[in-house]
Amino acid sequence: MQDLYLENKNRILSVKDLPTLPAVLDEVTELVQDPGSSIDQIAKVISKDQVLSAKVLKMVNSPIYGFPRRIGTIQHALVLLGFNVIRGLIISNSVFDIMTKNMVGLWEHSLGCAIACAGIAREADLKDPEEYSVAGLLHDLGKLVSIIQLPEIKEEVDALVQEKDITYYQAEKEVMGFAHDRINAWLADHWNLPLRLREGLVWHHRPKSAQHYPEVACVVHLGDFLARIFQVGNSGDDQVNYLDKYVFKVLNLHQDKLEKAIEHLDSELVELRGFSPVATEGG
Repeated sequence: MQDLYLENKNRILSVKDLPTLPAVLDEVTELVQDPGSSIDQIAKVISKDQVLSAKVLKMVNSPIYGFPRRIGTIQHALVLLGFNVIRGLIISNSVFDIMTKNMVGLWEHSLGCAIACAGIAREADLKDPEEYSVAGLLHDLGKLVSIIQLPEIKEEVDALVQEKDITYYQAEKEVMGFAHDRINAWLADHWNLPLRLREGLVWHHRPKSAQHYPEVACVVHLGDFLARIFQVGNSGDDQVNYLDKYVFKVLNLHQDKLEKAIEHLDSELVELRGFSPVATEGG
């Protein structure tokens, strides 16, 4: 079993096949680390990639963020959302084109989770709710990468989900020896993602294990649960994940605030159903 685990891990992390992030992201990361850099400089570098810029702007203007006025420039988006959020959007747009072709409904589920995470973070009075939405957007990234790197695995996982009536997460563990949360950890390290984002990606199924930013893991755990309750998209099964009550303690989220978050999610999902996230303007 250990040999199979290591073989699958090595195949997952085959650098030549792993979805690559745009070179612009490395350039921008260097600028951000330089205290002498300005937002104008960072925006200019991102804007060099016209297709990427169009997709990021399309996402920033999506129902997830609900800004009252349209955001027309990368510079404006950076001012409003900050670099970590824009970075997460660049990563998501780099891989989600592949997502729609490989797992039907996963993109919609991820968007639904992102919207739920932003709403939960707002109701829990957490700073920068947009960062929580990015964690929700990327929480199932490991599923996509396993499908690309181990294409024969998906058939086995799907069959097990049907045969045993279990979650995709449980089936992944039985078939591969690990699940998408472990793949998320490898990806986060491989791509040098911020620790806050890593915590949400890695511990959304087991929020009690998050040591550094438990509130991020708790928000994504609850956001994933709500997206499933509302049946947004498809994340590989028709189960509703176990909800760990620990999240309410960490987030100090009382019933009235939870009900408010659910109410907002309901209205925002109506908008989401008419939103086509992957295509750029005019194509």
